[in-house]
Amino acid sequence: MADLKKIAFVEPLSDDTDRSQTAKGRCGDRENDRDRDMLLRADIQSLGNLLSESLRRLAGERSFALFEEIRMASKELRALPVVASARQLRDRVAELPLAELRTLSRAFSIYFDLINLAEQRARLRAIRRRALDGEPLADGIEAAVRQLCERGVPASAVVDLLERGLIAPVFTAHPSEARRRTIREKLESISQQLDSLEYASLPPGERERALAAVGEDIETLWLTSLVRSQRPSVVDEVRQGTDLAESLYEVVPRIYRETEEILRKSYSDLQAARLPSFLRFGSWIGGDRDGNPGVTHDRTAEAVTTQQRTILRKYLVSVEELGRRLSHAGDCVRPTALFLQTLEEDAKRWPELSIQPRREPYRAKCSVMAARLRATLDYVSGLRPQWTADVPSVPPDIYSGRQEFLDDLTAMSDDLRQIGAAAASSGLLRDVIRLVEVFGLHMLSLDIRQHSMRHGAALDEILAWGGVTPRYLKLSANERFDCLARELEQTRPLVPAHLPFSPDTCEVVRTFRTVSAILEQQCSEAIENYIISGASEPAHVLEVLLLAREARLFRPGEGISRLNIVPLFEAAAPLQHASAIMQRLLSLPIYRQHVHLRGDVQEVMIGYSDSNKETGFLQSAWSLYQAQCSLAETGRRGGVRMQIFHGRGGAIGRGGGPANRAILAQPNRTVDARLRFTEQGEVIADRYGTPKIAERHLQQIINAVLRTSFADDEDRPPPAWERLLERLAERACRRYRELVYETPEFLAYFEQATPIAEIGQLKLGSRPARRRETTSADRPGIDQLRAIPWVFGWMQSRHTLPGWFGLGSAVCDHLADHPEDRETLCEMYEKWPFWRTQIDNAQMILAKADMTIARLYADLVDDQALAERIFGQVSAEYQRTIDAVELITGHEELLNEMPVLRRSIQRRNPYVDPLSIIQLVLLARLRRGDEPRDELLTAVLESINGIASGLKNTG
Repeated sequence: MADLKKIAFVEPLSDDTDRSQTAKGRCGDRENDRDRDMLLRADIQSLGNLLSESLRRLAGERSFALFEEIRMASKELRALPVVASARQLRDRVAELPLAELRTLSRAFSIYFDLINLAEQRARLRAIRRRALDGEPLADGIEAAVRQLCERGVPASAVVDLLERGLIAPVFTAHPSEARRRTIREKLESISQQLDSLEYASLPPGERERALAAVGEDIETLWLTSLVRSQRPSVVDEVRQGTDLAESLYEVVPRIYRETEEILRKSYSDLQAARLPSFLRFGSWIGGDRDGNPGVTHDRTAEAVTTQQRTILRKYLVSVEELGRRLSHAGDCVRPTALFLQTLEEDAKRWPELSIQPRREPYRAKCSVMAARLRATLDYVSGLRPQWTADVPSVPPDIYSGRQEFLDDLTAMSDDLRQIGAAAASSGLLRDVIRLVEVFGLHMLSLDIRQHSMRHGAALDEILAWGGVTPRYLKLSANERFDCLARELEQTRPLVPAHLPFSPDTCEVVRTFRTVSAILEQQCSEAIENYIISGASEPAHVLEVLLLAREARLFRPGEGISRLNIVPLFEAAAPLQHASAIMQRLLSLPIYRQHVHLRGDVQEVMIGYSDSNKETGFLQSAWSLYQAQCSLAETGRRGGVRMQIFHGRGGAIGRGGGPANRAILAQPNRTVDARLRFTEQGEVIADRYGTPKIAERHLQQIINAVLRTSFADDEDRPPPAWERLLERLAERACRRYRELVYETPEFLAYFEQATPIAEIGQLKLGSRPARRRETTSADRPGIDQLRAIPWVFGWMQSRHTLPGWFGLGSAVCDHLADHPEDRETLCEMYEKWPFWRTQIDNAQMILAKADMTIARLYADLVDDQALAERIFGQVSAEYQRTIDAVELITGHEELLNEMPVLRRSIQRRNPYVDPLSIIQLVLLARLRRGDEPRDELLTAVLESINGIASGLKNTG
């Protein structure tokens, strides 16, 4: 698109930006880096030009001139950040009528969507170039396998690792994706047209039409509402998540083919080996009912059905395509007697298909599979799973599980191979087999999540009704554990078929019954995990096991346990006691039997969000690190594989950051080739919305899992480093809690200096911003605020506090007392992946903060003395943290070794600033009670969308 006429909407970055900087270990030379940046700038400039044309045509020259005025003033402010100048700009913007403010906000917001698109294209361009050059990626699968070979890891060890391996991204509906689905579709259309312009040899007429189509899409973007008019329902979120996951259907076979080829190239004795299937994908969307009253047992059943219909339709298309390809004639090939026998049986079972086994045998088999898939799709679409005393039978002609479908596919593949048709067995058929191995008949394994308080309240009522104990919740923790242990040894039913309980208790019971019905009647693999949020004692796990038993999910006498029960440890105290909790559970024979029935694997989820909100950035990370170490050791002592499920968000304050680095930063011997982790909010679309980027992301994850699973004991940090980090974490936590929890007015500052109240009205997701429980009869406290809006609010107001606060004081105060540790901290950064990841994440989020703009948000606080006092602490800590990071990294500026990221932030910040200024003006008017209130609120929500697009990593 570099051939478009240049106009003044966007200026390219100066040629000397980052000219001398090259990231450590980065592939390619400086010239390639500059070429890629030039192409990116050309894309941004061209898209900006088209946007400016729409702005001039649809909003007028005055709006364009106003945009340029505010843009240039913001650039000047960025060059010389002075609060007085920022206030002057704010006051200038405050003179504008609401209509012009909304026009400006829309222009900057759409611009950021276009920047995001251009940067995504730059990533794709780099991927394509390296593929054409045959250049191995430093964090790709080939680099990891080469490293293992060089270290002398034998092929058998790699295969054994992958045989027991599990890499499972889990998509959640956590509401930090601010863009509407319609906006994403428009941007995808623009991207496709840009691909045509760049990679297709289009004749002049088609090229002009492609350019016109881009301009049309940008014009439509301008005329499309940027915010949702209604909050999405749970069903809407399920459909959106399923749509985004569809890109995996294309990606997964390529990942396996590439990995097999790399392994065989590196290990000659693996020529005949077939790579085990270690990838799986999960979802919380429609299963996560913690604090979301919209997620009921009916919605869970609907989520499973929606996913099944999607994947069955995908399989049907693939099998029909196989039938078209596998036209091998009976007089040209000789199928084995066994394969012909199965076809003859199929002909009797499906007479309406008029199968002729010896004419086109493989096409005939495809027609049978297609018929069974259609029957399965019809059955699933019409099914309403109902829990009954007697398990209803499943129709014999459908695929009731993954293995039946796989048996048909592999029988055909094996027969083709035996007759010498290796190409046919290794083409599309092989890919479909991989897809079925990964996605089964359910697509994404749906996790169920509920808060421990709901289980406790339900059992309090059930146990009282059954005469077991009148006041279960009044018992001590040990008494509750003993009570549940006794009940689990009983064989009598505890819950009656007809439920005489309160609506909340009935819903808890119906959830378990619905899960049981789905697994028995619909798909035996659709649901595997039950997450207990707020888990803080062993009884919280036994509560779920008892409720599962009452729904036929746990039948120890029959050797059946159908759910992994996964406690989620989030807050500081549960993380500290996680190992002791699991140790007590594993010492109980009935629970140990359950774990044995689940393959001697115990999954434990650790949450990054609440621990960060409670203890701050550094203490949270260190607590999670320690918890993993102790849990892994507990598992080894108990003969159980302790599998960690990482509840990471998109923002640094919620465990976000590059996934590859996060995995490499995990403690030694805690991954062991098994890893589940959440993908949340805007990162789902960013990482999985485009097939090539999804493929690259999965390559990075596989690289990290392989490397960290074979880490040597000598790679462990010295004990002295761990002791030093322990002291730093304690100091950082103390500083954080002094501000956030021990300053009485801090909550008022947060509520007034951020758009948190307005964020609660943004139709991001189906889930409310606060939990239902409160700490007092007054307003809810910080404890009850969900971590997502907590982080989102600080990002919007440019403080970015959850991603760094406390780190600077911890390092500076420690070095004041122990100056000799300065070199140690630098060495830790160079050699300890965990510490390096924390510092790199901190400097990324520090670079997105802006204390000049943040001070203007503090102007929104009613008590300006309070605002000055709290902002002064935040600002001082911000500078101390920058000083600490630069000292540890040995560089004079942030992100010195991450030039691509630094350029991206530098490219965005001058355009985020005016959006922040506009938002400040709108918030002031809205909170004053100006009219029209509804339009003001909509304008604020539009600005929130724009800032989220500009900053990224928001939730």
